[in-house]
Amino acid sequence: MPNPKPQIGILFMAYGGPDGLDEIPGYLSDIRAGRTTPKKVLDEITRNYRLIGGSSPLLKLTIETMDAIMKLVNLPNQMAHFKPYLGMRHWAPWIEETVGQMIDDGIKRSVSLVLAPQYSGMSIAKYQKKIHAGLNFYRGEIDFSHIQSYHDDPGLIEAFAHRVQIGLERFSVEERPSVHVIFSAHSLPVRIVKEKDPYPIQFKETAALVADVAGLATDQWSTCYQSEGRSPEPWLGPQLEDYLVELADQGIHNVISIPVGFVCDHVEILYDIDIEAQAVAKKYNMRLERPPSLNSDPIFVKTLARLIRKQAVSAQWLNE
Repeated sequence: MPNPKPQIGILFMAYGGPDGLDEIPGYLSDIRAGRTTPKKVLDEITRNYRLIGGSSPLLKLTIETMDAIMKLVNLPNQMAHFKPYLGMRHWAPWIEETVGQMIDDGIKRSVSLVLAPQYSGMSIAKYQKKIHAGLNFYRGEIDFSHIQSYHDDPGLIEAFAHRVQIGLERFSVEERPSVHVIFSAHSLPVRIVKEKDPYPIQFKETAALVADVAGLATDQWSTCYQSEGRSPEPWLGPQLEDYLVELADQGIHNVISIPVGFVCDHVEILYDIDIEAQAVAKKYNMRLERPPSLNSDPIFVKTLARLIRKQAVSAQWLNE
């Protein structure tokens, strides 16, 4: 019998989310590194999840995206075979435990991919630290090649630009000149600017590229942040809810929300935009449209499959 093809792992990673309301205390405890969650915060987060159906769809949607990607990465004449793994940063399946499974499976080389386009030391780097923690805990060796960022990849830009067009088509031809597109990303503490973290720059590069491909004029779009953390230190802004008020004061009442810092539905989309931001918009007589998240969008899936193969080639694990 011919020798089996050598295996290259693909570790897909996402933030994680509770599968039910009863898991929220443990989920928040992990996010807060074991610090006690104030009852007010716990009650608020529980209410938010209850309003979006009682759980996060992130795990299910991430699996769908992963499965779609895997249909594209393994080619018939390829000298190696990709094997998928899934790990979450703050909930099961935990990244560290998934790394342990990879060690048990004999994986020696793996690409890692976080389902978040922009790099930050407070986001992508922390996923990679989880990988190292898993390797240390399970006493294994896997050569990981990390996809650090894909914030400016043409495929990602095309996928988001298509979302802009979907949003514009929800308005009449007469209304479209008055429509303003808001690009948003998850807020992070202001201190990352002094630390020269690339996240704010990459976010704005993504927004500008999407606006250009979508054919938006410079006064038809702008950026803001959303979903800031509950800590006393200052966070990057303006926040989406406050920014909507600013736009309303400027006479803008038709708005499209394109959260380019997110690729998949989670509480930051389903509650922070679809419920909280929508409530602000209605209060100020605004129409706020949010096209569907990328999730397993074919353009996005094809983009990630290409990036994974490219990463394996650059690591000299795969020949094209």
